[in-house]
Amino acid sequence: MPDTEAARPNLDCRAVTMALLARAECEELSRPLEVFWPDLAFTMVRAPETGLVMLRGRMGGDGAPFNLGEATVTRAVVELQTGERGYAQRLGRDISGVKKAAIIEALAQRDADRPLVERNVLVPIRQRLAEEASRKRAETAATRVDFFTLVRAEG
Repeated sequence: MPDTEAARPNLDCRAVTMALLARAECEELSRPLEVFWPDLAFTMVRAPETGLVMLRGRMGGDGAPFNLGEATVTRAVVELQTGERGYAQRLGRDISGVKKAAIIEALAQRDADRPLVERNVLVPIRQRLAEEASRKRAETAATRVDFFTLVRAEG
């Protein structure tokens, strides 16, 4: 079967969705599922499992890579009855959260459910993250010190 553009899902869109779901708080995932998809049928393709990943860093952004440390990550894969598979990975040991994120990621692939997911799940997460970033910038700006150099004329 040829791989056509029309047959492939928008992977950039899925990557953005998965990144937002990975940073969501548990309530941001559970509330929409309870309200809009209370009796959604799905099967676990890969039950939630927790493991470690190695975090790598670079000094100055372009130096030699080094192992920074390990982080706990939980992942899961679900399949809806209509065939969409949802994948999720989240930092920590939140088994319930990763399962809900995988379900929402699968729902985001459905044409009928994508607008609901966008409006009721992704937009609130984006807004919270933007507010947190703005608050952090304001806190940082409050402690900012501007240095300037004075040229001394010696005669």
